[in-house]
Amino acid sequence: MLWITRFSGFFSAAMAVIVLSPSLQSFPPAAAIRSSPSPIFRKAPVVFNNGDECLSSGGVCNPSLVHVAITLDVEYLRGSIAAVNSILQHSICPESVFFHFIVVSEETNLLESLVRSIFPGLKFNIYDFAPETVRGLISSSVRQALEQPLNYARNYLADLLEPCVNRVIYLDSDLVVVDDIAKLWKTSLGSRIIGAPEYCHANFTKYFTGGFWSEERFSGTFRGRKPCYFNTGVMVIDLKKWRRGGYTKRIEKWMEIQRTERIYDLGSLPPFLLVFAGHVAPISHRWNQHGLGGDNVRGSCRDLHPGPVSLLHWSGSGKPWIRLDSKRPCPLDALWTPYDLYRHSH
Repeated sequence: MLWITRFSGFFSAAMAVIVLSPSLQSFPPAAAIRSSPSPIFRKAPVVFNNGDECLSSGGVCNPSLVHVAITLDVEYLRGSIAAVNSILQHSICPESVFFHFIVVSEETNLLESLVRSIFPGLKFNIYDFAPETVRGLISSSVRQALEQPLNYARNYLADLLEPCVNRVIYLDSDLVVVDDIAKLWKTSLGSRIIGAPEYCHANFTKYFTGGFWSEERFSGTFRGRKPCYFNTGVMVIDLKKWRRGGYTKRIEKWMEIQRTERIYDLGSLPPFLLVFAGHVAPISHRWNQHGLGGDNVRGSCRDLHPGPVSLLHWSGSGKPWIRLDSKRPCPLDALWTPYDLYRHSH
């Protein structure tokens, strides 16, 4: 178990946090956040300042900024806040990271004030995402959480973000970064539109139905390509090329087909695979140690994949904050705990 050696010191300290913390409460966090948002989270324990080697950072159009997009909603807010905290803690130039938070319209004011109270001085903008944009395109999935409109906001980053933002790192809410995010930002995409860690050993055919593979008009889309699975929770996106190529419309086209033909079962991932698989700039697997949430049905515990780690991702049905609150954590959930700013004593 290579990860035990690599994480031994951090893992022991994280486990101590769990043992010594006050009793975790199990009331619904979304209701608590809506009724009293400020006391639910602690203020970030330190002020994150740039080192002397960092370039000066200004407004959103400053070319020296690292742009990170994350969705915010009250159900997954605890995860999003931990993700932001982890990025800031490990950034050499934290003031040079600009966050783009995508929210549903009715929660904009609540979430904006909450973020400002937790991270004073954080560079960020809030963007309203109207659920109506995709509601007519979403089909049922194997897990209800995958059907939420905000899961599809990544399809619209090129439209939502300022035109001067030509590149962005998109991150899911159920992960923590344990390395300098600027390293991921500097990834070369070459001529590609997106970059992500690829997993070519995975059974690619399982992401689509038998009907998809049996009809040439659908399966033929992969002709001449060598498609590999990639997880859309960690992507570097060239927004300039995306806008020029109209890739939002290409994704929507497959979602429209899915509504009548049922060519896949798994939410927002397959349309990305249909458009981009085989045309992805490969990124090191260290930037997405995914699957820590377990499978989509049982949410069972999993180990890390062999190799170095820069990002831990609890994709799957099990989320660390839910397992911690229920007092049934998986061992690796301890690696998420140091970034959690939730007030357990509330």
